Amino acid sequence: MNIQWRLRMAAAQREVWTGAQLRRLLVERAGLELSSASISALLTKQPSQVKLETLAALCTALECSPADLFE
Repeated sequence: MNIQWRLRMAAAQREVWTGAQLRRLLVERAGLELSSASISALLTKQPSQVKLETLAALCTALECSPADLFE
């Protein structure tokens, strides 16, 4: 089974265009602070694993469901 990580697309659909914007939303809406490098990796690479806490924070910050982040 091949899973496609679609964070960049989900963010763009919500008009979040930069890692800095996403990082700010994660702090403001979900209370999760990630490094700039971590945000960049999540946006540009297919992760081999994602912590449940991070997945939940991304969904809260982007007001989406996990299904919006995977294909």
